[in-house]
Amino acid sequence: MALGSDFRRLWAASAASEAGSAVGFGAIPLVAILVLQVPAWQVSLLATVSGLAAAAIALPAGPWIEFRRKRPIMIGADLARAGALLSIPAALVAGALTYTHLAAVAVVQAAGAIVFTAASGAHLKALVDAADRTAATGRLEATFWIANSAGPPVGGVLISWLGVAATVSVDAVSFLLSALGIRSIGGREPGPPARIAGAGRRTQIVAGWRYIAAHPGLRALFLNAQIFGAAMMAGSPLLAVLLLRELHLPAWQYGLAYGLPCLGGVLGALALTPLTRRYGQRLVMLAAGVGRALWVCPLAAVPAGLGGLLLVIGLSTLALFGSGLFNPAFAAYRMAVTDDRYLSRVGACWSITSRVSQPAGIAAGGALAAVADVRTALLICGIGVLSSAAFLPWQTAHVNPPPLPDGRLGAPPPTPAVAQRGQQ
Repeated sequence: MALGSDFRRLWAASAASEAGSAVGFGAIPLVAILVLQVPAWQVSLLATVSGLAAAAIALPAGPWIEFRRKRPIMIGADLARAGALLSIPAALVAGALTYTHLAAVAVVQAAGAIVFTAASGAHLKALVDAADRTAATGRLEATFWIANSAGPPVGGVLISWLGVAATVSVDAVSFLLSALGIRSIGGREPGPPARIAGAGRRTQIVAGWRYIAAHPGLRALFLNAQIFGAAMMAGSPLLAVLLLRELHLPAWQYGLAYGLPCLGGVLGALALTPLTRRYGQRLVMLAAGVGRALWVCPLAAVPAGLGGLLLVIGLSTLALFGSGLFNPAFAAYRMAVTDDRYLSRVGACWSITSRVSQPAGIAAGGALAAVADVRTALLICGIGVLSSAAFLPWQTAHVNPPPLPDGRLGAPPPTPAVAQRGQQ
């Protein structure tokens, strides 16, 4: 494994951004609750509307990203998110913060995340040799879970000592550090793929979804991701209600139930490379895809008391261990089987769909809670999470099928080397 200095700079930039976002986790809703004192439905509306609006704004971004150099786009997305976040404490000082302002910041954050993710996936593929991609995505995944294990408690302390504006500012500074880290990457970035003359704008926008639909492996994983994400988002607030209202966990125990399982994600990400060497990428991805989906249904039956708390922590740790394995394995697989001319658009379309399906899942979870008790509703969400495993690419042919032409933007078959790596 030879992950060079350029990857380490990107890794450091990612670590800074993830740490700041983890410290500022939930900061925008907290501003809405603690500063603007809006009702609960407006807090939920903030997340839903911002996700949908960001998806609409980012829809034409895929082709724009695809045919441009990726580092300037990543830096621009970081700077836009930093500027939007810094406008919150500035407005607080001026006494001018409004709900509309907060919603606009949430939209910029969500749209920036879509753009950054689409550009960074293509950039990582160009930056890291194919043999090292699993190790690279595993390190990035481990960093994410470490940040999310330690960040929220630190953010809670900052809120207690300095107020919610402090966590927003930390998150903004982290994006500035990320932009500086990306700017420091040495060497000339490879040029973007050539635009196909005469391709219509609509054809270019939907090319990512058409590429996914034409590739059985990606299509299966796309359905798996949307079902899993929607069902998990539907169950997340229900689990919070179960722990806080029905099991009456104090706030510090609820924090433990959220923070400690993130260590499972760290362990999963660290285990990826040795497990992949021994069992192969495909088997690890399939096993982890099932493993991450098994543990929500039992959460609906946890008892009260210390035993219930330990059971929640244990089940959640197992679920996040599976996610820590699956996410980087999937990211490496998607890079391997997606033609370079489509990678940014595939990533953008994937993120845009998630930004629509997950709010829909939250709404469905709320509807379930309105007609059933919280345990029953959580069990139904768990069944939805478990059903996602049926859409994993179980057939061997799904690993490396011949891609179908995408109108005037037809993709050539992958090289034998890429085909082999897709099966490892």
